[in-house]
Amino acid sequence: MTTFQVEDPASLEVVAEVPDLGPKDARAAVDRADAAFAEWSRTSPRHRSDVLRRAHELMLRDKDELTALIAQENGKSLVDAAAEVGYAAEFFRWFSEEAVRPGGEYGEAPAGGVRTLVSHRPVGVAALVTPWNFPAAMATRKIAPALAAGCTVVLKPAAETPLTALAVTRLLTEAGVPDGAVEVVTTTDAAGVVSAWLSDDRVRKVSFTGSTGVGRTLLHQAADRVLNASMELGGNAPVVVTEDADLDQAVAGTMIAKFRNGGQACTAANRIYVHSDVAFDFLARLGAEVEKLTVGPAADGAAIGPVISAAALHRITEAVDLAVREGARISHRAELPDAPGYFYPPTVLADVAPDATILRQEIFGPVAPVVVWRDEDELIRLVNDTEYGLAAYVFAGELGRAIRLGERIDAGMVGINRGLVSDPSAPFGGVKQSGLGREGARDGLREFQETQYLSVDWS
Repeated sequence: MTTFQVEDPASLEVVAEVPDLGPKDARAAVDRADAAFAEWSRTSPRHRSDVLRRAHELMLRDKDELTALIAQENGKSLVDAAAEVGYAAEFFRWFSEEAVRPGGEYGEAPAGGVRTLVSHRPVGVAALVTPWNFPAAMATRKIAPALAAGCTVVLKPAAETPLTALAVTRLLTEAGVPDGAVEVVTTTDAAGVVSAWLSDDRVRKVSFTGSTGVGRTLLHQAADRVLNASMELGGNAPVVVTEDADLDQAVAGTMIAKFRNGGQACTAANRIYVHSDVAFDFLARLGAEVEKLTVGPAADGAAIGPVISAAALHRITEAVDLAVREGARISHRAELPDAPGYFYPPTVLADVAPDATILRQEIFGPVAPVVVWRDEDELIRLVNDTEYGLAAYVFAGELGRAIRLGERIDAGMVGINRGLVSDPSAPFGGVKQSGLGREGARDGLREFQETQYLSVDWS
């Protein structure tokens, strides 16, 4: 069997080899998932709930091992990896509770003589495609609602981080998920594997998290079969700091929004707009916090790990170099370790022009460009001048103003005076070219269900 290597981006050492599967294996995975669907979809909501609750407990039981595994194959700090395990496990608990609340309606038709019965059924075999930046959470955020709804799944994790997905799958088997209900296909041929799934009539759902460019391609393919599709795509999240904001709170929230996971998150702060009255103070405080950040391997206890690959390191370096050529200034930076990995120093850019190139691209790294604003209407124009609309963050002293600003921003999620927006109980997703559909909350379950109604004669 052909294999591919999994590399630790902090040490550049090979940590494992996994099967490099292809389209034929992808179709075989659908064979097994389709066979398992007949059984799993008929299980009671309570049974599915109990299995998911057990999966939650098993993830917490193995939290230390999963934390170490994520840090090893992804490179993120141990603190970030541990937080991800807890977040990922929570999707199993949340959807274990949603599984027993599938919903439905009963009512009389307006004209009388007819009763309408509405129910929600599992959509079928679901193809899940997940990224490398949150290898546990992006998998459980899709697997949990699919299983809760009664679907079976085929999962393609990112080639950079397949080990976590395989570990989570083993825990699901231990929790009682039947053979074939969750099939993982590890591969370096992502296009071939996913195309095989999207062209298979037995696959009735695709859920993808990744770049907007790839999402567009998958939507084209899904359109040929009118396939139920959920897309969580790219982001270009702004941070807005008003003149009356609590700067301690704003700096602390910005540090989380920007530097959690080394900036490698679709919800990461990408553009920081600070009112001119507080810009100097904010920049000084943010810069001081950035300079305190320790960079290095997770095993050394560093706060910021490497970026995922040499290509990512090159892309971020080029973006910052271009920003400097366009007039930006590197105002603050953390120190780099003497280590072989793909490390980039957490960086604050000052004097960034509102039309700078770096503000129009998803940085996906530990770089914080700061733009000064004065007029609120112009601020909103700049904030919304992007094809993306996933997340945003507003820091303001007066709560009503913060909410009004948030409501003017074209984003599916807005953090108000906080640097986190993700929660399993909330509908995660964006507008414009940041995606279609929602994950988490009741919405996440509905993404894996079809609605059916029975019109019953009642004359």
